[in-house]
Amino acid sequence: MDCVELGEMSQKSALFIAIAAVAVVLCVTAVYVLLAPTPALVGPKTQLNQPPDFAIQVDLPPTAISPVRGGVAGLADEDWVGQVSIRTGIPPRVLAAYAGVAIVKAQMMPECKLGWTTLAGIGLVESDHARHGGSTVDESGDVNPPIFGPSLDGNSAAHIPDSDGGEIDSDSDFDRAVGPMQLIPQTWRNWHIDANGDGVENPQNIDDSVMATANYLCRASGDMASREGWRKGIAAYNASNSYIQSVADAANRYRALSK
Repeated sequence: MDCVELGEMSQKSALFIAIAAVAVVLCVTAVYVLLAPTPALVGPKTQLNQPPDFAIQVDLPPTAISPVRGGVAGLADEDWVGQVSIRTGIPPRVLAAYAGVAIVKAQMMPECKLGWTTLAGIGLVESDHARHGGSTVDESGDVNPPIFGPSLDGNSAAHIPDSDGGEIDSDSDFDRAVGPMQLIPQTWRNWHIDANGDGVENPQNIDDSVMATANYLCRASGDMASREGWRKGIAAYNASNSYIQSVADAANRYRALSK
């Protein structure tokens, strides 16, 4: 993975999340461990009968007139969330996070054009929308039980010595990816945010985790609407071609099902 200039840092917020840019130049190797098995998802076909190798642009979810909850998860229209949840199989509370974060990024960084389907594609491949190992998401967005990837001890995955004393990933020997979007500790430290407005920055919270992921993607690419920009952003998250294709397949399937 290429080193990128990491800058955006966040401040706590309630409904609409305001993020102040802080110039911090760091070289971070972000490793993401796939917890959920990659599904055999088939997106819309091209004329050559090959699935697109990027996520086709999707419409922004409609904004709620009267939010039913605080933070990013209250920003999308609740009827839309309910209907699309049924069509796609994404749990409503998790879908509300994907949709709300897309709305926030469209307001904060419209040039990025990050779609909710891309976030959902990553969430599916990484943790089956926070359902890995029987976990569930409560109304506040917290994942129970917490989700941890395997120790990055160099055996079955990359070798990343402990960087957080086990504070974030509960492993004092090696780093582990954490939460529904599987962020490693050093990545979370650079993109930590309170996106549900509870005053806590928690990588095991679906809102906080998805918002951190969105900020990372938009910083890595800045144009998630074009093929080149989208693939650049996802490659910064995980450079495996099979990973990129799995996310594209999932995102395009969700786009088709949501219409």
